[in-house]
Amino acid sequence: MEDLDAPAVRAAQALAEEMAVFWEHRLGSRLLGVYLIGSLAHGGFNRRYSDIDMAVLAEDGLGSDEMAAMREDAAVLAPKLAPKLSLFWADRGFSVGRFPPLDRVDLIDHAVPLFERERVRPARPTLHDIRAYLAGAPFSSWRDGARRFAELADLTPSDHKPYVRAHLYAARFFYSWMTGGMESNDSAVAYTRAAAPRGLDLGLIEAALSCRHAAEDPDALFPARAMLPRQVKACASLLDQ
Repeated sequence: MEDLDAPAVRAAQALAEEMAVFWEHRLGSRLLGVYLIGSLAHGGFNRRYSDIDMAVLAEDGLGSDEMAAMREDAAVLAPKLAPKLSLFWADRGFSVGRFPPLDRVDLIDHAVPLFERERVRPARPTLHDIRAYLAGAPFSSWRDGARRFAELADLTPSDHKPYVRAHLYAARFFYSWMTGGMESNDSAVAYTRAAAPRGLDLGLIEAALSCRHAAEDPDALFPARAMLPRQVKACASLLDQ
């Protein structure tokens, strides 16, 4: 059976490789490494719903002008793919930049090097670190998004991606909370299927995963929007652990 995501994976990887060349030319000896992380590294890249997650490690981090230049270069090379670029970055000591704890774990466990002058990695976040992170902004953002979706009368095209993600996040949250790791949506759903928290609707998560696999509009999921706050409530029971 043909993998419908394969051409998108190749195109995304090609753009990422071009961006690695961009960073090598732009930063010179300041550049420590450029990596694929996210679904291009640990699997499950989807032609419609995935971002192109990249990590750039530089001696002293990146400046806003450098990141803007990357966006401009990517827009010329691949206008349709450039908006999917999601950049994670840090300096040598991971003291500045955009690199949340879970993405640090992803870098440690799954990074695919596109350029590497020197292998630099952060200290591995502990399970306590991961749980403290998840209980903060990620959980609040998911909760607020779930409430917003539950109250929507119509689902606009700009809502499609975050709406599917809101359904799948229950499994991603549970997986990371329990293991301290980051894996694909498929792996997170499989793990949740085997040990779901009480009150979590697995059927709804499975339906969102099927929608993602097929790269479909989530219109068939929209009638279930009122269930999202209940999914959040089921996972909220973990916050006391």
